[in-house]
Amino acid sequence: MGQQDKEEANGKPVKYDPSFRGPIKNRGCTDIICCVLFLLFILGYIVVGLVAWVYGDPRQVLYPRNSTGAYCGLGENKDKPYLLYFNIFSCILATNVITAVTNGLQCPTSQVCVSSCPESAWTVEVNQLSETVGQVFYSANRSFCLPGVPSTMRVLESLEKELCPSFLLPSAPALGRCLPWSNSTPPELPGITGNISQGISGLLDSLNTRDISVKIFEDLAQSWYWILICLCIALVLSLLFILLLRLVAGPLVLVLILGVLGVLAYGIYHCWEEYRVLRDRGASISQLGFTTNLSAYQSVQETWLAALIILAVLEGILLLMLIFLRQRIRIAIALLQEASKAVGHMMSTMFYPLVTFVLLLICIAYWAMMALYLATSGQPQYVLWAPNTSLPECANVSVNASCDPLVQPVTSCPGLMCVFQGYSSTGLVQRSLFNLQIYGVLGLFWTINWVLALGECVLAGAFASFYWAFHKPRDIPTFPLSAAFIRTLHYHTGSLAFGALILTLVQIARVILEYIDHKLRGAQNPMARCIMCCFKCCLWCLEKFIKFLNRNAYIMIAIYGKNFCVSAKNAFMLLMRNIVRVVVLDKVTDLLLFFGKLLVVGGVGVFSFFFFSGRIQGLGKEFENPSLNYYWLPIMISILGAYIIASGFFSVFGMCVDTLFLCFLEDLERNDGSLDRPYYMSKGLLQILGKKNKTPPGDKKRKK
Repeated sequence: MGQQDKEEANGKPVKYDPSFRGPIKNRGCTDIICCVLFLLFILGYIVVGLVAWVYGDPRQVLYPRNSTGAYCGLGENKDKPYLLYFNIFSCILATNVITAVTNGLQCPTSQVCVSSCPESAWTVEVNQLSETVGQVFYSANRSFCLPGVPSTMRVLESLEKELCPSFLLPSAPALGRCLPWSNSTPPELPGITGNISQGISGLLDSLNTRDISVKIFEDLAQSWYWILICLCIALVLSLLFILLLRLVAGPLVLVLILGVLGVLAYGIYHCWEEYRVLRDRGASISQLGFTTNLSAYQSVQETWLAALIILAVLEGILLLMLIFLRQRIRIAIALLQEASKAVGHMMSTMFYPLVTFVLLLICIAYWAMMALYLATSGQPQYVLWAPNTSLPECANVSVNASCDPLVQPVTSCPGLMCVFQGYSSTGLVQRSLFNLQIYGVLGLFWTINWVLALGECVLAGAFASFYWAFHKPRDIPTFPLSAAFIRTLHYHTGSLAFGALILTLVQIARVILEYIDHKLRGAQNPMARCIMCCFKCCLWCLEKFIKFLNRNAYIMIAIYGKNFCVSAKNAFMLLMRNIVRVVVLDKVTDLLLFFGKLLVVGGVGVFSFFFFSGRIQGLGKEFENPSLNYYWLPIMISILGAYIIASGFFSVFGMCVDTLFLCFLEDLERNDGSLDRPYYMSKGLLQILGKKNKTPPGDKKRKK
């Protein structure tokens, strides 16, 4: 009775179907409503992108603006790509570095577009104040005044109106701005006191990245060839590791398990030694009491006793699992070997992650451009500004009033000018900007999850065709990956969109929760932080479960062609009927793939470190390491690239293992080894399970 209730709770085993021969070819479209909804959403996503392109102006992010709002490097300033601040000190006196950067490096001082930055320090002398602008600036090739300043104007008048700079510092272009060199000595400036030199030095150290960027580009130019070689080594190592698993999967898993047991055993020994020493000293937690200094607990015997007990329990559990689950571990190893054979017969699957990468790149690039254009939509606004509004001459001036940048105000207020303030927030697009950005974020998550779902379903279809080929490799389709790709796009776009939408809603909920936690972090009490942490943990677990469910649902969709809900239910019930095998295979696969990534990334990292740091001698001039400013840069790029390559290869292998595992479970329930219902699994799996296929009387030598 109990066994019957368990079977009803986890669903009934799959029945034999004589027409089933692997992924069903005659199938229909699934989840049509969700497919239509997804296509309409994509259409709206494109419309939002077009609206953003029409109303947006990303030039304000890509190009600096002068005081009149004109772009440097475009239009009439095409030959003047750099922005010069008349008084760079006002940036420091007015705001901090972070605020200056987030505001586009806008400072309360006149700004002018220039063709080149000043190369030497210069200050207006007292005897030059009575001279003309043409004599002091234009004749000396100092074209740093605002456009339209007449050469006959007195220098004193131009300085009072901030039409020309009172000093120049040796500068270099950084982020399109002329920023002084960090090692330059500012001239003595009247009216500016305090520790300005250190302040500007700190600003320039943060923003002036010209020297570092040049050195980085030089290093990349010198080492790109060797970086590609390191990435090729990572590719070869990943491929060899997967292909050789058919030979070394068993010994490798055994070595890894013994390694884990050895690490736990050493941990037990170390904890015992620490506990024994502290016990002899009489160091007890009763003497320490309660403290927030966690490191203090390392000096009491109870800490090491607790660690000793935990490690001993883990060691005992692992040993018991090895004893009682050894048969299932052998099945997991056999499935890993079978997955290695499947990848060897369908090598094109190893490079499918490139397709996924390109599609993901398109999704992210489209969203980034759309968000940039939306953020810069609106008409530019200009307002009146004066450096010192407390002067009597500026009493009747309406500061911050709208103005025309082409017509500079004529007034007695010193330094009054029409400057760019920002973009207007009026208009239909600007009023709906927040909603459009939310729509874009939803589109980003949904399209990314759909692309990932497409990759999983396509690979599952290809690997399922391998398992359900009775005579391998003769019965494997000619182009299994292409057939699975076309079949998935043709029939199951809606099912993939359904699963991706569920995952997207959970991920957006997590993002909202993280945003709320970030905003309220300073005002929270311990109870609120605990509740927030619980909510975040629950959503994280929910996301992991949905990813697991979606992954197996896509496998069932690829095989049977049913809708998402039915496929998810069938996959979940099938896994629940074999929950112990699921856990064992999952952990063995995770351990093996972790070791594989460690081997590939660690091998490439060690090789690149010894090569780029010059520790490998005697290779000859052709293989001599390049001379670099920062040898860690190509090392980090090589390690990151190796990790991405290994993750791509091993994700394919992991999908292969999961697909073959579901097919294996269905094979056990669907067939019994008779002539009419033979098993499709390999001979190794049949031998482990103690099963075999019956052969016809006249064909005893028949082989799979």
